[in-house]
Amino acid sequence: MPDSAKSTREFVDRLRESSDDELRDRLSHVQESLFNLRFRLASGQIEDPKRVRKYRKAIARIKTIQRQRELSE
Repeated sequence: MPDSAKSTREFVDRLRESSDDELRDRLSHVQESLFNLRFRLASGQIEDPKRVRKYRKAIARIKTIQRQRELSE
């Protein structure tokens, strides 16, 4: 999760160490969390609206790493 990492660098390092299957699982989990977060944001139940941006960036980072691996094959 993007929230569990202490820094962006730590999060990216964890992603790079992950296998392809783990990346797919993380991507689906983060996308599902973002979906739920948007509903909570719309209903006013969330305190930190910046979390939506963090999740979107996490999705982009995961997809970037997947694409880099795809191109290196």
